[in-house]
Amino acid sequence: MQASQGRNVGLGLALASAFSFGGSGVAAKPLIEAGLDPLHVVWLRVTGAALVMLPVAWRHRSLLVRRPALLAGFGLLAVAGVQACYFAAISRIPVGVALLVEYLAPALVLGWVRFVQRRPVTRAAAIGVVLAVGGLASVVEIWSGLSFDVLGLVLALGAACCQVGYFVLSDQGGDTDDAPDPIGVIAYGLLIGSVLLTLVARPWGMDWSVLAGSADMNGSDVPAALLLGWIVLIATVIAYVTGVISVRKLSPQVAGVVACLEAVIATVLAWVLLGEHLSAPQIAGGAVVLVGAFIAQSSAPKEASGPVAGGDGHPLPVQEASVQQAPVEEASVQEASVQEAPAPQSELSAGRTAP
Repeated sequence: MQASQGRNVGLGLALASAFSFGGSGVAAKPLIEAGLDPLHVVWLRVTGAALVMLPVAWRHRSLLVRRPALLAGFGLLAVAGVQACYFAAISRIPVGVALLVEYLAPALVLGWVRFVQRRPVTRAAAIGVVLAVGGLASVVEIWSGLSFDVLGLVLALGAACCQVGYFVLSDQGGDTDDAPDPIGVIAYGLLIGSVLLTLVARPWGMDWSVLAGSADMNGSDVPAALLLGWIVLIATVIAYVTGVISVRKLSPQVAGVVACLEAVIATVLAWVLLGEHLSAPQIAGGAVVLVGAFIAQSSAPKEASGPVAGGDGHPLPVQEASVQQAPVEEASVQEASVQEAPAPQSELSAGRTAP
């Protein structure tokens, strides 16, 4: 019961993160059309969020000594890498194509879990990923932009790989007693990402006067400062916080598929707020993405209700239990690929009870 509630909370947080991330483009586009460079908008987004999270970073300053590699990786991949690669990609290839390539990340996460971590995944989870990616092809109408630029595609794939880093790094240490606080990791990731993006965006050449005026949003004048506040507080701070916590409560592969909803949410918000109407194939694709996300979430391995029992019937420590079960899991990989039954429980969730 408690594990089920934890998964439900994780799913809710993942949806909140997808909604928050999805709203960033709707708020950023009017600022870009008002005269700001896309990279300058990204720099304002990350730097503003880093300043908001500065007190949190100070509170968790011990992370600099305990987990320097994790913080550096999160700032480089999950913050600066995704943003820089994506915006560089859309300068060379259509936005829809770049978005689809970037959101191959859930499939790449599944590959990471299966082939790098050597942990079995359910057939239903794989089907959910295929449906989600296929639905995204319809949402972004990939057939409308088929003249490919090799460098642009490489940059979009780089954004996808960086997004894999976001999900994998967000899950690091989540099942240990010495797990780093995810909020602290986010705070330092934003600080490090801000420094890296400063070198790329060169904000000293930005037209700061745009922020003092207003921007047009489908015929309505909206204060530029209000749009920036939405991007910083909702689309970055809340989006990253809820996203990282959801990975801890679900799993990298499940949270990755649910995050595909960001593209659907962004398209719907653009339809409502910017007047960018959806076509019938886009609506159908959005429905397919929802189905794929639901299948992946519902096929998540069930968490243990208590300590794992050893051969003598007594509870084993989590680490010992995972070692003892390893041969059984490895031996059943072939059987799990044939049968419809769920794959053996991964050590990601073994012995961990949701709060």
